[in-house]
Amino acid sequence: MPERPYVLLSCGMSIDGYVDSPSDERLLLSNTADFDRVDEVRAGCDAILVGAGTIRRDNPRLLVRDETRRKTRVARGEQPDPVKVTVTNSCDLDPAASFFAVGEADKLVYCATSALPNARRRLGAVATVIDGGDPVDLGRVVTDLHARGVDRLMVEGGGTIHTGFLTAGLADELQLVVAPFFVGDSRAPRFVGDGEFPWGPQRRADLTEVRQIGDVVLLRYALSDRYRD
Repeated sequence: MPERPYVLLSCGMSIDGYVDSPSDERLLLSNTADFDRVDEVRAGCDAILVGAGTIRRDNPRLLVRDETRRKTRVARGEQPDPVKVTVTNSCDLDPAASFFAVGEADKLVYCATSALPNARRRLGAVATVIDGGDPVDLGRVVTDLHARGVDRLMVEGGGTIHTGFLTAGLADELQLVVAPFFVGDSRAPRFVGDGEFPWGPQRRADLTEVRQIGDVVLLRYALSDRYRD
């Protein structure tokens, strides 16, 4: 099996499993203390991956916010922020989005083979565009990331990306934060979609930690024998 980074999936959801509202207004699923925890996790990773849909919908910056953590990364010989990574089949991305425009970290776009010419015209000045297969193959993506020196990869969604990593057996750890409310609207996006997952009633995921952080709860699951506590 090709070598790949340690893959940590991170997500916040409502009690009923939704990760956002069906409206254009962003749903806050965490609190200040948990945002700081996520910042600490980011600071310990070599790269952060989000799907193209997350870039279009949330316009994330994907930066380490705490200045002490940024200085610690620099002292280790790293950039202040992890490498930013996205995957896209269509390459319908705005080069002015914060993913590309904010921060000095490298930006990697894994694009479907058929969209490569357009992707390189559109994004070549702001990111490194890489052939990810047609459609994009997440196994190919993580193998290439490992070859580029990424040892620890944080995956922050969205649902299609989380579903892809989980159903492909490419995840080593899941950090799932549950917010204390219901969304109650099936039009809203969920944590994962339909698929054949390695963990089911006959093979339960290993719950390694339960931690209350203010009014939210962090659940940590070991999803492979590569899990690092």
